[in-house]
Order: sequence, then structure tokens, then C-alpha cells
Amino acid sequence: MNIYDFKVKAMDGTEVSMENYKNKVLLIVNTATGCGFTPQYDGLQDLYEKYQGQGLEILDFPCNQFLGQAPGSEEEIHSFCTGRYGITFPQFAKIEVNGKNEEPLYTYLKSQQGGKLTSKIKWNFTKFLVAKNGEVVNRFAPTDTPESIDEFVAKELAK
Repeated sequence: MNIYDFKVKAMDGTEVSMENYKNKVLLIVNTATGCGFTPQYDGLQDLYEKYQGQGLEILDFPCNQFLGQAPGSEEEIHSFCTGRYGITFPQFAKIEVNGKNEEPLYTYLKSQQGGKLTSKIKWNFTKFLVAKNGEVVNRFAPTDTPESIDEFVAKELAK
């Protein structure tokens, strides 16, 4: 099994195959609109604009599991993110990242790289960096800003 075997739901409820992102570097992020880290959307958009032409895709998965900080419908979340932060990267349907209803993609992401990635997602804006071949190469904490991971993204794109 690899990352390309998974399907996720778009904001409109349609199924999206992760295979659509084959040969791209991915930054997969669980987000929330009412979190102290929400301003990271600015940095994520800057990364996307800087590297999209080189093969970066940022995949945004809103998650309401942490103190209910992603309230509202998918449409409301999308409207907030595009209106306030001007994001243009793909946003998906709201998911859970821990527990019995967690998104299978997140179960997989957390299982990679041995013990390091098996722990629960602790908060919003945890980021997973995925290489062009689908290998999960890094996990970044919510406190790791998009600006601080720029060099890791650039390194993966250069491979």
C-alpha cells in the first residue's frame, strides 16, 4: 500500500484519487479556521505560489477535532480561506485525523517512518511532506511555520 492507493473527498463530496498527485511533492496539512495557527494560511499560500510551478501541491484538510476550531460547512471554510488568505491550493472535505473515524489517509501518514509518525496528531496545522515517489519524508509540528519548512520543500522538489 502507498499514498496513491487512497481516495479522499473533495469539498463538494466527490471522490478524489491521491493518484492525481503522483510525481508531485505534497504538503498535506490538517487545518482550522479558528486556531491560533490559522495565520499560517498566508505562509502556505506563499509556498504554493513559489513552488507550484515546480511540482508542489498543498492539500488542505479542515479538521474540527481540536476544540471545535473548524466550525462551519466546507463552503463556509473555503469562503473564509479564499476571502481572508487568498488561498488557491486544493481544500478537501472536513475530516478527523485521530480516533475511530479518522481519515484512512491520515492513518497511513501517521504510520510511516516507524515510531516517529505513529503518534496522534496533536493539533491543527500538523504538516506531512511527501516526496514525488509517494514516500512520507517528514512530519512537521503545528509550530513549524511554512517559512521554516521552505528549505525541506525545495530539497524535495530538486530531487
